[in-house]
Amino acid sequence: MADRTTFHVIPDAQSWKVKNEDDATYDALVDNKDRAVELAREYAKQAPLGQVIIHTRDGRIAEEFTYGEDPRGTPG
Repeated sequence: MADRTTFHVIPDAQSWKVKNEDDATYDALVDNKDRAVELAREYAKQAPLGQVIIHTRDGRIAEEFTYGEDPRGTPG
């Protein structure tokens, strides 16, 4: 089974970042949250197992999306 690739949508001072959990840098810096979520979802869908975790401005997790084969092996 492939490893899960996780992208975080996190706030910056006046913008939003899309960050790959396995990379120290960020993949995108955009001016609004909706565009950041859209980009993160596009990136996650390209991975065999992808996940998007969307954070609020105070750092809490607001939403999560997963893509690809269910890693738990449960029927859909």
